[in-house]
Amino acid sequence: MTAISVAALRAEAEDLTRGIADGEPLDALSAALVTLAVSASVTALGRAQIDAAIAECFNAGAAVAQVQEILALTSGLGVHTLMVSASSVLAAASARGLIDGEAPFDAVQKALWDRHVGTDPFWTGFSAELPGFLEAMLRLSPDIFTGFFEYCAIPWRSGTVRARVKELAALACDAAPSHRFRPGFRVHLHNAIALGIGRRAIMQALDIAAAAPEHRGTD
Repeated sequence: MTAISVAALRAEAEDLTRGIADGEPLDALSAALVTLAVSASVTALGRAQIDAAIAECFNAGAAVAQVQEILALTSGLGVHTLMVSASSVLAAASARGLIDGEAPFDAVQKALWDRHVGTDPFWTGFSAELPGFLEAMLRLSPDIFTGFFEYCAIPWRSGTVRARVKELAALACDAAPSHRFRPGFRVHLHNAIALGIGRRAIMQALDIAAAAPEHRGTD
C-alpha cells in the first residue's frame, strides 16, 4: 500500500483547486477555529497547544458555543475507526459464517438507512471514497450505525460556526501530518470547493494542518 504523504495531499488539493478564484484569506476568527480543530484532534492532542488555540479563538471574538462546536466536530475523527474497519469486520465475519453479509436489509435496517443515508449527497460522496462502509456498519450493528450518525450530526445541527469554516477545519484535521486520512480529505475538499471557498483559504487551512504539533502524548 502506498504511503499517504502530506505533500501528496497538498498536491492533490493544488490540482483540484487549479482554476478556481484565489478568494479572500481566512479571517482571524476562522483561522483560529481551524487551528483549534487541528490542535485538539486526537492525532495531535496536547494540553499546551489546545490552551493556546482556545485563547486565540477568544481573542479573535469566538463565542463559547463556537469553540464547543469546533471541538465536537474535531472529536468526530474517532468515527474514522468505524469507517475503515466496518467492511473488514463484515468480510471476516462472513468468511467464518458468523453473519450473512449478503442478506437483504430487514425492515428495521431499511428504515434506519432511509432515515440517515437516503440520497444525502454528503454520504454519497463518502461512500464513493470508502465503498460499502455504511452498509457494513448497519449490518454489523444498528445501534452503532445510529450512534454514528447522531454524533456526527451534532456540530452541523448547532450551526454557530459557518459551514465553510467547519469544512476547512475538517479538511485540516484530515490532512494533518499525524492523520493523513485521504477519504475524508477528499470529501471535505470537494465540499469546500462546492461552497465557493477560494483557493487561498483552502491552502491556508492546509498550511495550518502542516504546522500541527507532533503528538507527544497527553498528561
